[in-house]
Amino acid sequence: MTGARRLMPWVALAGGALAADLHAAGRAGEGAAVEATQAPGAEPAVAASTFRDPDDGRFDMSKWLLDRHGFLPVPIIITDPALGYGGGMVFAFFHRPKGSASTRTASDGSTQMIAPNIIGALVMKTENGSKAYGGGGMLHFRDDTWRYKGGVADADFNIDFYTSGRLLPETQVAVNLTGLGSMQQVSRRIGNRELFLSAQWIYTDLDPRLQDPGQRPLFEDMDFEQVNSGLGLSLEYDSRDNPFTPSRGYLLMAQGNAYLPEIGSDLTFQTYRAHGYGYWPVGAHLVLGGRADFRHADGDVPFYRLPYIDLRGIASARYQDDTTGVLESELRWNVTPRWAGIGFIGAGRAWGARAGFDDATTAVSKGLGVRYLVARRLGLYMGADYAWGPEDRTVIVQFGGAWR
Repeated sequence: MTGARRLMPWVALAGGALAADLHAAGRAGEGAAVEATQAPGAEPAVAASTFRDPDDGRFDMSKWLLDRHGFLPVPIIITDPALGYGGGMVFAFFHRPKGSASTRTASDGSTQMIAPNIIGALVMKTENGSKAYGGGGMLHFRDDTWRYKGGVADADFNIDFYTSGRLLPETQVAVNLTGLGSMQQVSRRIGNRELFLSAQWIYTDLDPRLQDPGQRPLFEDMDFEQVNSGLGLSLEYDSRDNPFTPSRGYLLMAQGNAYLPEIGSDLTFQTYRAHGYGYWPVGAHLVLGGRADFRHADGDVPFYRLPYIDLRGIASARYQDDTTGVLESELRWNVTPRWAGIGFIGAGRAWGARAGFDDATTAVSKGLGVRYLVARRLGLYMGADYAWGPEDRTVIVQFGGAWR
């Protein structure tokens, strides 16, 4: 089976996806987002205000988030026909421990930002009865030598899945997917390099139910109520100047997870992912980004854990198979020190058991977006993207960069 829709970072990864969504966007047109400091005795450019930047007088939440320990509300807008219209909210709390560094010097001499600790909570609901809530966080220790990322979420989604259509016509299947998901990851920097070794645990307890019991023969027994527990390792190279929305640098990662009965899994299977992001400044106001993403699954993989084409404007699991590959590019135009425009286009294929690579459909998505620098001291942007793919058109509120 293939299936599900854009809000579904799978209940399998819902908690971890929440932690990933706590990332924000980087500083427009600059090499690194560094906390601003004011020279002793200097007069502020404008009168002090919790929500005004002292340099340009614009709306800014840096003081509220870092000095007043406030929270940043991030709205979720859901426009996917499979879930119906709806929305929700992520509440992100920022904290930088007293005395901890806000930047570090990379091995090549460049400056990298160290993000503050971020803790968040999520709640959402749609008109078709889908709902979810959870919490997660991203923490940094010993001047970014150690990192933690993780979360837990409980979800109840009513979603449309699709058969492959390889031998019989494609069939839409309505499924209620209820369960608990958790993702926990600990990372250790290797020496003083931009290299991290990570250990990860993913746990899900899901109960998929068909709205039409007559469609049960389309599935296998392993596709229904199961506990999946997987341990994995990953190696990550991160030279980005900003962990939110970078202006230069690379993020390269290779990851593998094994789901085994010895660690509490009802099924035995493996998942693999290799992906990379690159950012290159073009002149004074443009930043070109490129992304490549490869995913593969092997063994007794339930339909809701198959790799899917992950692109804005394409439903999260509309195109699934044993293997997926995605290429995407994005151009950011820093129109002013506060505002930026985004243009993006991407393509992906899913192949393996349902179709060979040459026979697989190439799904293309594209779109436009806008960003506002909402916290200058963090290089934190917020905005929205309008994306369209082969079937759907969606509006996506972005808290930081779109690539996870």
